[in-house]
Amino acid sequence: MRPPRLQARVIMLVDMDYFFAQCEELRDPAIRGKPVVVCVFSGRSETSGAVSTANYVARSYGVKSGMPIYSAKRKLENVDAAFFPVDEKYYEDISVRVMNILRRYADIFEQAGIDEAFLDVTQKTRGQFQQAMELANKIKEELKSQLKLTCSIGIGPNKLVAKIASDERKPDGLTLIEAEQVQEYLSPLNVGRLLGVGNKTQKKMLSLGINTVGELARYDTQKLKEVFGKAMSMYFHRVALGIDDEPVEE
Repeated sequence: MRPPRLQARVIMLVDMDYFFAQCEELRDPAIRGKPVVVCVFSGRSETSGAVSTANYVARSYGVKSGMPIYSAKRKLENVDAAFFPVDEKYYEDISVRVMNILRRYADIFEQAGIDEAFLDVTQKTRGQFQQAMELANKIKEELKSQLKLTCSIGIGPNKLVAKIASDERKPDGLTLIEAEQVQEYLSPLNVGRLLGVGNKTQKKMLSLGINTVGELARYDTQKLKEVFGKAMSMYFHRVALGIDDEPVEE
């Protein structure tokens, strides 16, 4: 039975670090410390296709997700780098093991992707954010001891803030944003950090003089409505204030 909801929530987003590449490091520990790049090969040639993900060693050389494989190989041509094709079945098997661990820590569990999940831990922590920090450290310790994997965890009063916080200190990070800290935390961030603000939307916002989340929160809502329409302008204003009522759902 689902636990009763409290108005004040404690939400975690657990995001496995560079998951596909980390799975390859798990399969072959000898490549740890080397640039590891997982690719979607098109089959036309050894350099045709795109990078799916890369570990942080590869990223330090400028390799990014979505980059053409030939560009990644050029950046790593003088380095002992390891390139792998995507192995979906293997990654899914590891993901199942990860999610089985995470599920045990949640009052309500929502898998958000192969490598990330939301955990509502309001009941387990009695609504206390510091208890959530202790719980998050236990999660990180178990993932390391049982699976030899690292993750980054964001904790906040809702899914929006937890997701943004999870990106703050990667890899192997842990970031807590308590309810009273939300607006101060979000205000200086680039608007592109908000869910729903893609490149096209961000360019429109920049043309309005909106570069940060704080500037979006303070922007005249009527003028925002004229550019983005009623529904989207209301959404942008709410998320800029850190408001998100979306529940964590099984």
